[in-house]
Amino acid sequence: MNTTTLTVSPAQIAAAVGVLVAGIVLWRSGRRRARATAEAARASVRLLSLAGRVVFTAGLIVGVQWIVMSQPGRNGWVVLGVLGLPALFSAFALVRALTVTTMDTPRSRRGGRR
Repeated sequence: MNTTTLTVSPAQIAAAVGVLVAGIVLWRSGRRRARATAEAARASVRLLSLAGRVVFTAGLIVGVQWIVMSQPGRNGWVVLGVLGLPALFSAFALVRALTVTTMDTPRSRRGGRR
């Protein structure tokens, strides 16, 4: 039987370890970049979803107000309710949106709160 011995020099081992470390570093940086891209996409979808809900709700309110205001012989209390109630809700939402209470930042690498 003919056996051959495999000899590996220290330079080859160092090169293999270097390639392995470089691969791990590239993989981790790719993961971080993908996570940041996904978070940015989620934020833009949240904004688009919010805009859609705002437009739909505004259209619904305007439609109800149009129906009530176009009726002949309407009651004053009904008009007050139809115009006043949405004004209260929109004022509440506007004040709440313009009041900054928290900051939406990504979590740190080491966990949640400290």
